[in-house]
Amino acid sequence: MTRLRCGLFIIVALAILGMTTPLAAQWLKYPTPGIPRTPDRKPNLTAPAPQTADGKPDLSGLWQRNQSKYERNVAADLKSEEIQPWAEALAAQRTEDLQKDSPTAQCLPLGPSYSSSARMAKIVQTPGLIVMLDEDLTYRQIFMDGRPLETDPIRSWMGHSVGHWEGDTLVVESFGFNDRSWLDHDGHPHSEALRVTERYRRPDFGHLEIEITLNDPQVYARPWTVALSAVLMPDTDLLEAVCNENHDIPLSHWVGKASDDKKSEVKVAPEIQAKYTGTYEEVDFWGNRPHPAIIEVTVSNGALFAELKGREKVQLLAQSETDFTGFYNWGLAFVRDNQGNVTQLLERHVSGDYRYRRTR
Repeated sequence: MTRLRCGLFIIVALAILGMTTPLAAQWLKYPTPGIPRTPDRKPNLTAPAPQTADGKPDLSGLWQRNQSKYERNVAADLKSEEIQPWAEALAAQRTEDLQKDSPTAQCLPLGPSYSSSARMAKIVQTPGLIVMLDEDLTYRQIFMDGRPLETDPIRSWMGHSVGHWEGDTLVVESFGFNDRSWLDHDGHPHSEALRVTERYRRPDFGHLEIEITLNDPQVYARPWTVALSAVLMPDTDLLEAVCNENHDIPLSHWVGKASDDKKSEVKVAPEIQAKYTGTYEEVDFWGNRPHPAIIEVTVSNGALFAELKGREKVQLLAQSETDFTGFYNWGLAFVRDNQGNVTQLLERHVSGDYRYRRTR
């Protein structure tokens, strides 16, 4: 396989996991003290949200942002005419180039797209400062001491942030981003005029509701808001993932164009496609995610589609009767038993296949 079928983060994280087994065994399974638990000692994620000494919601904890269509395309709800033509063309070219020049591929910070990515972040909350820590050692400082947001700040990857409370909602205003980062996986650009407003609400102990409003009048015709969520990750901790330690190996696989798969597409009979439709659940899923990934496979107008739960539906391109590409830059392979029944689905990654069992 010549193409990169997974993000650099996955490759690096797996490599580091292999090198740090003793540490992982200690802290990645360490019970979080002081959290509510059910009678069977499991974390009670539906318990009431905690509060700080001054009566504010306490957002502290390790949070896994859930996958959504906005991670890949944060402008999914905008109309084409609401995006500058040059920006649409640039995002299309970056997709065609398989995102080779993305900040992820270059081991650079993700900038404002951290907020809408399906990554873990640790929130450390104090009365005057909230800190958000990422696995790749990037951090954010959100000043809560009443200072105004800089009007002419030094441009940086993560920008400058101030926050305040509106009832039980934390409102974060950010400005001062450089224009080198992308807004999403697909490569939508932004200018240095970008302003971001985030709203965080903790309805119960284990869940965060997040709204992100992006406003960049130099690139987009209007501000728009995307809704996300996150789940608490108790009894574990962040694991350091330094992209540059394994940078050369992934880049050697990052070749070709997105359109190459279309050129090599083959026809698969409708009766064969129909055998693949159904629901597939991930087996032995890696890392600290609370739930296995779910893939739903459907047929529409003679084409096969797949949807990773939480993301948008994408069309698959057949490279053989059982092997398909187009699944968010990954490949899919359907596995049959001795009677010809489809029982498994393999999600193809450079780091190895992720196995899914058919549930329906």
